[in-house]
Amino acid sequence: MDEKFLEQASDLEQARRDEALRLFRARAQGGPGRDDCKDCGEDIPPARRVAAPSAIRCIACQTIFERICK
Repeated sequence: MDEKFLEQASDLEQARRDEALRLFRARAQGGPGRDDCKDCGEDIPPARRVAAPSAIRCIACQTIFERICK
């Protein structure tokens, strides 16, 4: 595989991890956007936040995101 492609993929994955961690910390501190979906802005259901504390999307938006990114 092309080394540049692998480096770009690694950078993208790290950026996603960093964003998830930032949002998780904000939620833990009760900061703004604590309960909001990154994509649609709707509340992330409490059960989802408990099951996946680092979730940044509601289930519907996460499903769409996963289909697009495959």
